[in-house]
Amino acid sequence: MLKDYLGIAIKSLTKRRLRTYLTMIGIFIGIAAVVGLIGLGQGLQVAITSQFGLLGTDILSIQASGMNYAGPPGAGVVKPLTSDLVDKIAKLNGVKEAFARYIQTSTMDFNDKQEIAFIESVPEGEKRKTFETMTNLKVSAGRLLKDGDDRKVLLGNDFTKNNTFGRGISVGDKILLNNSQFDVVGILEKKGSFMYDQAVYVNDKTMIDVLGKNKDEVNIISVKVTDEKIISTVKNEIEKLLRKERNVKIGEEDFTVQTPQQALDSLKSTLFAVTLFVTIIAVISLLVGGIGIMNTMYTSVLERTKEIGIMKSIGAKNSTVFTLFFIESGFLGLVGGIIGVLLGLLFAYGSAFAGRIALGSDLIQANVSFGLIFGALAFSFIIGTFFGVLPAYRASKLNPVDSLRSTK
Repeated sequence: MLKDYLGIAIKSLTKRRLRTYLTMIGIFIGIAAVVGLIGLGQGLQVAITSQFGLLGTDILSIQASGMNYAGPPGAGVVKPLTSDLVDKIAKLNGVKEAFARYIQTSTMDFNDKQEIAFIESVPEGEKRKTFETMTNLKVSAGRLLKDGDDRKVLLGNDFTKNNTFGRGISVGDKILLNNSQFDVVGILEKKGSFMYDQAVYVNDKTMIDVLGKNKDEVNIISVKVTDEKIISTVKNEIEKLLRKERNVKIGEEDFTVQTPQQALDSLKSTLFAVTLFVTIIAVISLLVGGIGIMNTMYTSVLERTKEIGIMKSIGAKNSTVFTLFFIESGFLGLVGGIIGVLLGLLFAYGSAFAGRIALGSDLIQANVSFGLIFGALAFSFIIGTFFGVLPAYRASKLNPVDSLRSTK
């Protein structure tokens, strides 16, 4: 029986092919927007989560807060962190190690091409081993930095590709950072994280003496706690110390003390807000598409009044007529949803691919889950059936005699 209903519905819709296509436009635009944009959002969330997943759960990151529109973390703020805070934090209970991180942008020249690169410092002495363990630094070629490597650099794995400088950089090559020559002593293993794969590492001393970084202005203070179970207690103690040292009250802090998870949660909240906004716009498009289905089905009822009258005169029940029109409207919504899903998949993965090619970053990803596809199809079918109820009900209530008389 259902097969017969579907056959009749498809035959009816194909007779009015142009109107059917125009009716489905609102549906598949809405579904394509939902699938495409949410898929890109989910892909970005997965990619960013993987970046933070490389950091340990026993690490705290401290940086000054304020107006920082561009540049490295903690740069360009009114009151930056100072180097003397590192030793004071290191003396707190529960702190295993604390060290300063210097980060700055520099010009990087190689193979007659120039790019802007983020230069990160590596602490020296006993703190070097802690830093390497925290960040799990391992090389795929060459070696890690050592104390005394004044004009040596360690590069992320992305610099071995040809798309940045025309050819990949190898161990033993020479590069220029702010017009100062450096030797490449090591290439990091591929980690799938832009924080490592696109990083340029130099020693603290090199950052200060050669690249001109102000020793007293620290971008980030990294803290490793003795036990991750007490990380909240240590965080509170650090905040108390910084409020005293920087002379600020509770609620007026000009600094942040964060775990990787807190930073990730904050970013997820932002992504969720953007996704929600996009979804609301897409739902409005779907509602417009649903109203289009209702209009089409009402028109179909008027055009097929004689047909309905004939059906009823030969014994068709009201429920049969209702079901026929109900399935027809649901089918309109479902087919619109299928087209929308296909367009959404094409948009999501196509945009992600184009973004990776244009920006040279693996961070831009698409991730369309089966649940999203199923939900989109189910919602499009529900929209079709919901807006088809009234036209179907009207068709089922037509009087067969009046129906036959109303058409010539």
